[in-house]
Amino acid sequence: MILRKYMSMIGIGSAKIDLQLPEKSYQAGETVRGLFHIKGGTIEQKLNRIDCDLVRIDKLLKKEQVIGTATVLTSTIIEAEEQSLRNFIFQLPEDLQCSSETVLYQFKTRLTFSEGVESRDQDFITVL
Repeated sequence: MILRKYMSMIGIGSAKIDLQLPEKSYQAGETVRGLFHIKGGTIEQKLNRIDCDLVRIDKLLKKEQVIGTATVLTSTIIEAEEQSLRNFIFQLPEDLQCSSETVLYQFKTRLTFSEGVESRDQDFITVL
């Protein structure tokens, strides 16, 4: 049990997060709705927060810019192997530039625990 606890603290067997979106394409100004799917690891862990950043990636300038963040503060315990769903809602800004070969958008999600490394997920979307 102690070995599993220390392994989860370095990221082995810790809980994972997956942002599930019903669509891959959205209009500027649209509300994006989805689900955070959290799957418990090998031991119970205390969740502190979920952060999801919308990031604009400019391939020409080789630059990333955080457009906005959705944060869920929590002090929930997720049991080993437990499955949990949380609602995700994010309002896209009206003035977003459309996606192209050089401009990409991505949701970067982080699940933060009271102990251990963060779980991360990345999901690209297209802005029409």
